[in-house]
Amino acid sequence: VQLQASGGGLVQAGGSLRLSCAASGRTLSSYVMGWFRQAPGKEREFVAGISWSGGRTYYADSVKGRFTIFRDKVKNTVDLQMNSLKPEDTAVYYCAADQTLGSSIDSDGRRYDYWGQGTLVTVSS
Repeated sequence: VQLQASGGGLVQAGGSLRLSCAASGRTLSSYVMGWFRQAPGKEREFVAGISWSGGRTYYADSVKGRFTIFRDKVKNTVDLQMNSLKPEDTAVYYCAADQTLGSSIDSDGRRYDYWGQGTLVTVSS
């Protein structure tokens, strides 16, 4: 499956953005999905994940209460609604898919099999 992340941009602190991860080739409901980010000079980190059914979600402590991951089954996307953005949220955001049947949400990026190309989010202070 090929993943395409979009929706990044420049926003002021306190603002909102919605990222979207689209897929070609297969429905995303077959995968556990995750969003990760990598800031300049830092390692990639987990942001949020969602189960294949959409019934369970998991967030990094740094974004809990501000970000929401959800599936749009009509559009076949997994979106990340980001509110109350902070300058420290500035990073390239990647979506990823875990194809392992029956897997649970994992914050370890090595568990994911497919990655999108990334979309840049810049939050100005």
